[in-house]
Amino acid sequence: MLARGAGALSDCELLTLLVGDDRTAEALLSASGGSLVRLVAEDMARLRMVGGLGLRRAQLLSAAVELGRRVAASRAQEADSIATSDDVVRLFRPQLERLSHEECWAVYLTTSNRILERQRVSQGGVQSTVVDHRLVVKRALELLSTQLILIHNHPSGTAEPSTQDKVLTERIARAAALFDIRLLDHIIISCEGDFSFRRAGLL
Repeated sequence: MLARGAGALSDCELLTLLVGDDRTAEALLSASGGSLVRLVAEDMARLRMVGGLGLRRAQLLSAAVELGRRVAASRAQEADSIATSDDVVRLFRPQLERLSHEECWAVYLTTSNRILERQRVSQGGVQSTVVDHRLVVKRALELLSTQLILIHNHPSGTAEPSTQDKVLTERIARAAALFDIRLLDHIIISCEGDFSFRRAGLL
């Protein structure tokens, strides 16, 4: 690490620095299927049970995860434009992927994809949230936005859209089109991945 920097370390080597020994680091990665994404989604009680991690090291690991999340969220807030669906995922993953409830956000854009506003349009329960398509389009008109993107999370883990997600997407796309406003995409974020309606050919 001194010679090449932290970026040159493997996942296991980074974890070893945090938890103190390579055996525990390997146990943590093994328990999460080798996925850092799954590992950081675990709560502290679960982390303590893996490989005899203990309270102090579990707290240290949780603090490191939270620090990384906050850095990513701060960087995302500095973004002023969007070019691809991956940009949207990077923008919202830090704040949505670990929530225990569903939230739906709208990003309002100019014709050149400059961000005018990011607004939470709904907050719901573990499995669903109710979005009023009229309020989404009303805010676009107030901002003189010509394009918008919907984003919401699935706390259940899978990013696949539900029937309700598809109905909502179609409803907002139709309502927005009446005012020459384009729904560019609807993106679902989960701890296991993400789903783009445009990428899937559903928009």
